[in-house]
Amino acid sequence: MSRIGKQTIEIPQGVTAEIKDNVLSVKGPKGTLTRKVHPIVKVAIVDNQITVDVEKKEDKKERSLWGTFASHALNMVKGVSEGFSKQLEINGVGYKVAMQGKDLKLEVGFSHPVIFKITEGLTAKVEKNLITIEGADKELVGSVSAEIRAVRKPEPYKGKGIKYIDEVIRRKAGKTAAKGE
Repeated sequence: MSRIGKQTIEIPQGVTAEIKDNVLSVKGPKGTLTRKVHPIVKVAIVDNQITVDVEKKEDKKERSLWGTFASHALNMVKGVSEGFSKQLEINGVGYKVAMQGKDLKLEVGFSHPVIFKITEGLTAKVEKNLITIEGADKELVGSVSAEIRAVRKPEPYKGKGIKYIDEVIRRKAGKTAAKGE
């Protein structure tokens, strides 16, 4: 039995969900999300609750899909009602970030500034050295945050680069520490 899959998902006030032709669509104050559901997985909406089920609960593949699509449905409902956000921090001497229209202008040690286009459906905010990415789609928020981080990953010697706000960078000793023997 899938522990995640067998839980029912409550639909809050102001959010509507419908399933049509194996496509789950959830609409709320933060936007509308749709996702194609695997044919093995059965999704039902009854009394403001979403239930996800499969026929063969002992089959490993079906059990995996059961939990996966239950998580997707929960993330869709949470996304259109509350939304998701990720914060990134820029560290380094001379490293700057600024909004340029709807895009991010990153100055992170290259000979030119990097212009990062924000995907449709997401918003970006900048405060000093913090970037906040917000949106209804959890998958998209995480993907764009990872792409921004990949522009200049944090390095282990001085910790310079773009990192998640809660990420811990394992630091290494420099050359002088190795010579001391």
